[in-house]
Formats: sequence, structure tokens, C-alpha cells
Amino acid sequence: MHIVLLRPADPARAGDYLAGHKAWLEQGLEEGHFLLWGSLRPDGGGAILVRGLETDALVQRVDADPFVSGGVVTPEIIEIAPARADARLQFLMGDA
Repeated sequence: MHIVLLRPADPARAGDYLAGHKAWLEQGLEEGHFLLWGSLRPDGGGAILVRGLETDALVQRVDADPFVSGGVVTPEIIEIAPARADARLQFLMGDA
């Protein structure tokens, strides 16, 4: 499991890439890899909770995000090895 942080790099250019970024997020959701995403507060940027992708495959996917390739954000990928979860999140256990 991973968390992808998208830190602002050149937010003034976001409008140029917003439609492609939204489509990229929706594709990840439809494929079952992106579990949730949202804005980082208060400084901007975003975060995505990802499961079911190896790190190398996730790096390639993140690099394909129009916000990343367009220089709007700088990504950081954090890998999590789940050790324990609330019963409502048991489906996340054992995920790479």
C-alpha cells in the first residue's frame, strides 16, 4: 500500500492540466488502485491512497499524471507495510 503526496510546484499552471489530472484520478479509481484522494490542507497539493500496485508500477503511473508531467506538482511516494487495522479496514491487510 502507498500514499502518494502531490506537493505544489507551479500551481498557477493547474488549469492547463486539470481535466487530464481528473481523468487520471478517475482511471485509478475505476481500476481499483486508488482508494481515496483529497486536498492537503492548508498548503495545497493532494494525497492519494493506493493499493495493489508494486512501487515500480506506481512510479510509472504517477509519472503519467498530467499534473506531474506538466510540472504542476512534485510527487512523493510513501510505502506502507500494514501491521494492524481496525476491523472496518481489514481488507487492506496483506496488501503490497
